[in-house]
Amino acid sequence: MWGAPAEPADSYYEVRPECTDVPVTKFKIKPGKTLSVRKWQTSFAPDGQLDIGKTLNRIHRGGIHPTIRGEVWEFLLGCFDPKSTYEEREQLRQQRREQYQKWKNDCREIFPVVGSGQFITAPVITEDGGDGPNSTEIVQELINRGPLDKKIIDWLLLLHQIGLDVKRTDRSLVFYEKQENLSKLWDILAVYAWIDTDVGYCQGMSDLCSPMIILLDDEADSFWCFERLMRRLRGNFRCTESSVGVETQLSHLAAVTQVIDPKLHQHLETLGGGDYLFAVRMLMVLFRREFSFCDSLYLWEV
Repeated sequence: MWGAPAEPADSYYEVRPECTDVPVTKFKIKPGKTLSVRKWQTSFAPDGQLDIGKTLNRIHRGGIHPTIRGEVWEFLLGCFDPKSTYEEREQLRQQRREQYQKWKNDCREIFPVVGSGQFITAPVITEDGGDGPNSTEIVQELINRGPLDKKIIDWLLLLHQIGLDVKRTDRSLVFYEKQENLSKLWDILAVYAWIDTDVGYCQGMSDLCSPMIILLDDEADSFWCFERLMRRLRGNFRCTESSVGVETQLSHLAAVTQVIDPKLHQHLETLGGGDYLFAVRMLMVLFRREFSFCDSLYLWEV
């Protein structure tokens, strides 16, 4: 309703009471500006095609109401074509869920911790495919079958790092007090690392995946939103000894700052920060750690 007061959005992403040092959320749900449930529902034609232009205009004005953010993001991230019908989307959703389950089953056959509701935080294998200091019977049985394929070794080497990052991701949120939600995040990242052998897993990817777990109830749907996001951002995680994945973006940031605020740019150069490497984390995880959880989602969508 026009003239109604703005509603704080923090209540939708509850913060643990002992976490008093989290950034203050600035985003508020503004009636008449924020994309509401009613406006979202009326954006669809009878057959399910979405008026994406009108929807984007509303989002740019005031973001998305938290109760519909997950389903809206499926369109924003490209999971679904706005011109698709209800029936076409349902068929595609089921196909993707089946594909995700197949990949997850493949991973579970190699390492049954996947899908068990648990996850690991200690190495289970060495780089040459031998027993790690925390090797399990599962891994020992794999090794006893014969030399492991390099893809399997590389994947197993990533799993404990994923677990360590999962334990650190959005720990201020009540949502992650539940073991099942931590395990879901670990499972999705483990499956993604299995199918994307070029990037695998890098620190920061858990920050990008976490919102998908929170916004969408179905694990497979969360995975596909993350996969679509990574299609845009995977280059950020491809680093070499001589360059970082966000090098081009750092150059653009430097060029923009030099034009917009030359004094600041000069000051940074004087301090030795003219290469803007201090901004690597911000760009890699899209300011997830610089803003509150709610504000970072608002930043992403507008």
